[in-house]
Amino acid sequence: MGGKNGNNSVQAEDALMPQTARLLEIMARLRGPGGCPWDREQTLNTLKPYLTEECGEVLDAIDQDDMDALEEELGDLLLQVAFHCDICREEGHFEWEDVAARVSEKLIRRHPHVFADVSVSGSDEVLKNWHEIKKREKGDGGGPKSAIDGVPRHIPALMRAFKLQKKAAAVGFDWKDEHGAMEKLEEELREFEEAVIDQDRAQMQEEMGDILFSLVNVARKFRLEPETALQDAVRKFQDRFELLEARLEDRGKKPQQCSLTELDAAWESAKEAGEGTGTPTGKNSFE
Repeated sequence: MGGKNGNNSVQAEDALMPQTARLLEIMARLRGPGGCPWDREQTLNTLKPYLTEECGEVLDAIDQDDMDALEEELGDLLLQVAFHCDICREEGHFEWEDVAARVSEKLIRRHPHVFADVSVSGSDEVLKNWHEIKKREKGDGGGPKSAIDGVPRHIPALMRAFKLQKKAAAVGFDWKDEHGAMEKLEEELREFEEAVIDQDRAQMQEEMGDILFSLVNVARKFRLEPETALQDAVRKFQDRFELLEARLEDRGKKPQQCSLTELDAAWESAKEAGEGTGTPTGKNSFE
């Protein structure tokens, strides 16, 4: 934790280390003899759903600008890191200190403009250098790899499609412009309609996947981040539907007691009331 504020950094380290040690001691006790039966039963694989869930809850706290919740959720996420490290320590693979040391060394290596004498003109050059250093670190990996390797399988499908398409585009496999991507989307929509007419559910499923994949391509060509766009749309729908429910409740009714015409009218009213109140940013550092 070096830098210009060296004394402050040392003080921060002194404050952090006892709490870090305490967390690791608690985790080891939970996993050790006489510890918690549930914690002792867990494996790297059984913990995967909890790791995914905690990441989502951190993102929710950020979206809600709830700093108290963010503090708690970051702690829960940190617990998952400690949990995984303790399992790997038991199995003789690595432990917390190895993980911390590895990421510290990586940060120093990939920021030569901070920790060495490299000069940069701005964030674009920082990212360029980062990717070049990362490429050198990986080397040839013992043989040729696919140009689209390295995208995690467990990230959301829209995000994964986006990253795969970007990697393919980087080696020239891409539409010339956004019009080609939009034409492909229209083609996939027609094919889905044909599958619907034929009542071929297997084909409908496949074509729906192609539609979603093509939509990601369209978003990418317009420099939009599809995962963020869908999250914003889902959040907007939830806000409006909850407002619809509240307005119906004021009239002593529930959605299931209303006709479709009434629901449509209530939806439009909620939509008008909610215009401009949402906070979808549409912004993401995906470059």
